[in-house]
Amino acid sequence: MAEQNDVTLLVGTRRGLFRVRSDASHTRWEIEKPQIEGYEIAHVCAHPTEPGRFLAAANHNIWGAHVYVSDDRGSNWEPLGSAPHHAQGRHKQSLKAIWYLAMTPDGRRLYAGIDPAGLFVSDDLGETWRPVEALNEHPTNRFWEPSKGIFAVHSVCIDPCDPKRIFAAVSAGGVYRSSDGGQSWDTANEGIRAENIPRKNPEAGHNVHRLIMHPCGRLYRQCYNGVYRSDDGARSWFEITGDVPSDYGFAIATSAADADTLFRIPMSNAHMRATVDGRLRVYRSSDGGATWGDASNGLPQQHAYVGVLREAMDTAVGEPCRVYFGTNGGHLFASGDAGVNWKMLAAFLPPISSVLAWAI
Repeated sequence: MAEQNDVTLLVGTRRGLFRVRSDASHTRWEIEKPQIEGYEIAHVCAHPTEPGRFLAAANHNIWGAHVYVSDDRGSNWEPLGSAPHHAQGRHKQSLKAIWYLAMTPDGRRLYAGIDPAGLFVSDDLGETWRPVEALNEHPTNRFWEPSKGIFAVHSVCIDPCDPKRIFAAVSAGGVYRSSDGGQSWDTANEGIRAENIPRKNPEAGHNVHRLIMHPCGRLYRQCYNGVYRSDDGARSWFEITGDVPSDYGFAIATSAADADTLFRIPMSNAHMRATVDGRLRVYRSSDGGATWGDASNGLPQQHAYVGVLREAMDTAVGEPCRVYFGTNGGHLFASGDAGVNWKMLAAFLPPISSVLAWAI
């Protein structure tokens, strides 16, 4: 018998954060008015020990970048008193945008990845911040450079079984790993193709688009060239791109219940950054990326030239796996059966930059 849960989606857009709620049957959805109006919401994270508490990375061209917090399941939001930023003079801008927020499993430590590329940590829920200099000043940072539209630490994964094991992605720079809570970092790009880099087998400089970690510790990454998997804590990677229309893309997600179940949405290329042939397609693997199948029933297959950004796809805990994603055209889609069928929940939202699915 299928497990039934209410699901709340926190949908970040270029013009604010929308809360979208379902009933237990997953058939009726309610879209509420936007919160944090006018800000682009790059990422939202759930507090691991305080259900209903969320933090959002919010960016505004005029008012700057802030971390917002909600203590009532996303009904109301307030900015924290400070934001992570580099020391004056280190970069042209000390803080351009906050791209990612991650908390240790006990909820006591908060990490933020920002643009210009840097990782910061707070032990008082964002009241004060300090730089993780071992990463920010890593000897290979001379190979870091802006990719199109971003120069940031944009993915931070903390091992739920060992919070000292941290993985961070720099675009463009690559993946880095720490086994001592961020005191030291190693490059973690062995086995990754880098066709956009003239150096052969580069240690750093990789344009990684998305890094995710399953609760069991397995890692997946979508790169400028291909999709990869690591079963040894990012010490090595092997390619699982498979026979799909493109090796380029941003959005990937895995089922919390099954590390072998993986979803991805290929994009055409770095110039177009839209669906291949105008067909909005999701691909699913149920064997850890060894094989892929089209899981696009119900999605538009003609003249749908939209993109799906790195944080705009998520899954909710439940059986079967529930999958959600949003497009930069403002479309929000849901599947209650692990991608077998899709339906559109909204069509006229601002461009969607992030989706967090939270099952009650």
